Amino acid sequence: MSDTTTDNTPKAGDDQDLGAAGAQLSTAPKEEPPNLPSLGVVGWARWFWRQLTSMRVALLLLLLLSLGAIPGSLIPQTGIDETKVADFRERHDVLAPIYDKLGLFNVYSSVWFSAIYILLFISLIGCIVPRTWQFVGQLRGRPPGAPRRLTRLPAHTTWRTAATPEQVRGSALALLKKRRFRAHAVGDAVAAEKGYLREVGNLLFHIALIVMLIAFAWGQLFKSEGNKLIVEGDGFANTLTQYDDFKSGNLFSNEDLEPFSFDVEEFTGTYERTGPNKGTPRTYETELTYTEGADGEKKKALVKVNKPLEIGDAKVYLVSHGYAPVVTVRDGKGEVVYQDAVPLLPLDANVTSSGVVKVLDGYRNPEGKKEQLGFNAFFVPTFGGSASGTMLSQFPALDYPVLALSAYHGDLKADSGIPQSVYQMDKTKMKEFKDADGELFKQLLMPGETMTLPNGAGSVTFEKDIREWAGYQIVQEPGGGWALGGAVVAIAGLAGSLFIQRRRVWVRAVEGPDGVTVVEMAGLGRSESAKVPEELGELAGLLYDEAPGVPDPDPDGTSAKTSASSDSEAVPAEGAEQQ
Repeated sequence: MSDTTTDNTPKAGDDQDLGAAGAQLSTAPKEEPPNLPSLGVVGWARWFWRQLTSMRVALLLLLLLSLGAIPGSLIPQTGIDETKVADFRERHDVLAPIYDKLGLFNVYSSVWFSAIYILLFISLIGCIVPRTWQFVGQLRGRPPGAPRRLTRLPAHTTWRTAATPEQVRGSALALLKKRRFRAHAVGDAVAAEKGYLREVGNLLFHIALIVMLIAFAWGQLFKSEGNKLIVEGDGFANTLTQYDDFKSGNLFSNEDLEPFSFDVEEFTGTYERTGPNKGTPRTYETELTYTEGADGEKKKALVKVNKPLEIGDAKVYLVSHGYAPVVTVRDGKGEVVYQDAVPLLPLDANVTSSGVVKVLDGYRNPEGKKEQLGFNAFFVPTFGGSASGTMLSQFPALDYPVLALSAYHGDLKADSGIPQSVYQMDKTKMKEFKDADGELFKQLLMPGETMTLPNGAGSVTFEKDIREWAGYQIVQEPGGGWALGGAVVAIAGLAGSLFIQRRRVWVRAVEGPDGVTVVEMAGLGRSESAKVPEELGELAGLLYDEAPGVPDPDPDGTSAKTSASSDSEAVPAEGAEQQ
């Protein structure tokens, strides 16, 4: 018969009965309250260290780090967009000084964010190292022996069998090892343990967090990020002077730039023609020819949105697109003084674009004096027609391109030593060309048309060749692979620590007073779970098949008869209960 008992009444000595059997199901360090009256400097330092390396403090620091990153995504950051920061300062006279003092314009380099980051790093290391050594010690040891009273454990079962105690213990040992338990015989019982991968997963999770922290810090300190606008047919070499704008980490040096160059062969963009998504890009891609190093072999590559070209640690992303009409400027004698593709910046989703054309050298006015010319340019790839009354593009493709120019002459102040934007014109020393009505001289041009400047000052031709440009972001951020690997390992470790349960099983077989072997089985898990009694019941059923039960003796000392409804035929697996 299989006798199952469930006793929820704790008795004195129960904890002592468990002894080492119930200990060290986890490698979490034991926390003892400090003996405040006896603490000295060393004692307080030790107590502070224990608090810093505790799991709750690590979780608190992780929460603070997440909260601290929120301002970095809501408030403009100087390392990302200084123009937005300057605009914020102009619009918020009260908040801006407060944000400056709190370091909210540069969150990730602020003292308080760095302090949280470093404390979390130290906390994780201080938490992992002792737990790792303790876990290694447990792996090298053996599962603890059985408690004196197995029937006091949460899940247990017992029955009597005709098999000898040695046979039962041998069968139990073989069965547990077959089920991948670490098992060994201890005295009159077999002790087994399983679920070590739970703690392995827990340690891997914390180690992966440290790897991610190191990878992120390394990437921020040694990263570089630059942008470059390139017209079809032009090229780029990865040197600092080639970038339109560039920013890098504190420990980055120019020698860290990956040596490569590339030429933009062609940009291809297609758009939805009909439906609610009309004008939405379907294809954005550029065909590049690139070389690695100074003497590298030329290779072809196709760069798409979110599919960058990877060269060493650098990635070349396609981030923007626009048009660059080819403009030819001639002086009064018909001599070409300027001919080039002029990149214009998009203003809306339909690529309505604006910019300037600057003629800095080679031009002389009708009196023979050197002057500079400037033209405000406004371009639409698909003109709505004069009836629309506006220069707004109706579609992003080149269906009906029109270029609007307004003309100026004088001094563009390009030689003043002050940097100028190629997309803006300083008009402080420029004069307007006037039309017959005394207004600013301007004209709409279609491809192939020419605008003749007043008083024989020259002409401007909008060539039929309309080229396209692509904007690239070149990012070099070491440690990205380590961060990704750490994230994958962290997820795997967390899954293991959540879904794997560490548990112990004991099987005791001793000879009873009447000479019949009494078998006791019990299981113990780190926390209450239905898995422990279920697994114990399954193991008990298998062991019961090898050591079947015998009837219990009657109170007068004679054996009870076996019947179909007797308890001796009940499989003990069904009798395993949990307190």
